[in-house]
Amino acid sequence: MLEAILLLFLILAWLSLLLLFAGLIRPVLVLWFLDRMNRLKVIKIYGLSVLLFIGIYVIINLLSGILF
Repeated sequence: MLEAILLLFLILAWLSLLLLFAGLIRPVLVLWFLDRMNRLKVIKIYGLSVLLFIGIYVIINLLSGILF
């Protein structure tokens, strides 16, 4: 079960990174739900999500090594 959660966070991190690169090229592709689209918002939204998902992945991975 823990491996599935780790895999989920890893997939979400890679997907966010892919969307970050796509948004740097054409922001309208990934920020279609906002009224104003620029590259700074792409970096804020998807860059933060990449860091968040990688951080959660690392923390869970470290804690699973300690606990089990």
